[in-house]
Amino acid sequence: MIPKTEGFLERVLFRRSLAAWARAGVAADAMDLVALRPLRGRAWQLRRSLDRVIHVAEGRLTLPPIGSNAIRKPLGTDWAYRPELFRGPIFPPGAASVATRTSFGEEATIHHDCIRSELTFRQIRNTRAEDIAPFGVRLDVFRFDGSFLSLVIDLPPEACTGLRCKHLVRLETIVETEYPLEIFARLNVKHGPNVEQVVRELPLGEQDIAVEFDLAYTNLNEKRVEKAWLDLIFEGPEMNQIILRDVTLSRRPRAEL
Repeated sequence: MIPKTEGFLERVLFRRSLAAWARAGVAADAMDLVALRPLRGRAWQLRRSLDRVIHVAEGRLTLPPIGSNAIRKPLGTDWAYRPELFRGPIFPPGAASVATRTSFGEEATIHHDCIRSELTFRQIRNTRAEDIAPFGVRLDVFRFDGSFLSLVIDLPPEACTGLRCKHLVRLETIVETEYPLEIFARLNVKHGPNVEQVVRELPLGEQDIAVEFDLAYTNLNEKRVEKAWLDLIFEGPEMNQIILRDVTLSRRPRAEL
């Protein structure tokens, strides 16, 4: 076990080990193949351990910290949420030639109607000073022969608890695109056999985006609310790179008149 506080002996042993591996690197070019093979095996063993330490350390030391759930909340907010995609590592972290209905983590699903998928999906680590969310999502779209592409995010049961027609649901997101792109957000609320849908277009050319879904204009049956989900719909995404740095949702009651 590596001690929390490195002592004099540990520093001496580390310097000797580092010097020994430096000498081995220089000697490898002229080394006998019989001796080189076990040296390579020890190097791979060491590399696996080093890669693991570096990977974990980078994840824990890079800001914002993993698991951070700091969310900007308007006055009167009674529920706020950052989806799993942007809060912590997911499995699988990405894929190429993504088929429709491919799930990433427990909440997110990609939907499209392409005959041949030339779409890649990757969860990325946010490292910019202005980022609040630990993770972001990158979509790379090459040839696109479909009519729609959407990222569906299932919301937790808490989103439906106490949901009323008087509520405003606010979506805040940070979007980067290689080329200008139309993006629509659709809030879906299932109540009994029916689904209420409220659609908002995200402003073009802006990175920090906020739109609100007003449930007062729906026919929501407050007593039968079962589940809710968010669709992010990308229009004409061909030959584009889309990065979502953060997505948060919050809920607050409308002001009483």
